[in-house]
Amino acid sequence: MARLLILVLGLAVLASAIAVVFSTHEARKQFVALQALQKERDEMNIQWGRLQLEQSTWATHARIEKMASDKLEMVVPPPGAVVIVRP
Repeated sequence: MARLLILVLGLAVLASAIAVVFSTHEARKQFVALQALQKERDEMNIQWGRLQLEQSTWATHARIEKMASDKLEMVVPPPGAVVIVRP
C-alpha cells in the first residue's frame, strides 16, 4: 500500500513539474508576443505623427491659396464686386 502511495505521489510531482514547465513556456511566448505588439504600436504611433504632420503641411493656407490661384485660376474679387448678404 505504501508503494502505491509513493508511486501516486511521484506521478503527481512529475505532472506538477511538467505543468510548471509548460506554463513557464507559455508565459514566455506571451511576453514575446506582447513585446512584438508594443513595438508595432510604437511604430504605428510614429507613422501617425508623420501623417498628421504631412496633413497639416498639405492644408496650410498659403498652399491652398496658391493652388486656388494656379490650378483653378481663382482671384480675390475687387471690393466693388463683393456683395454682403444680411439676414
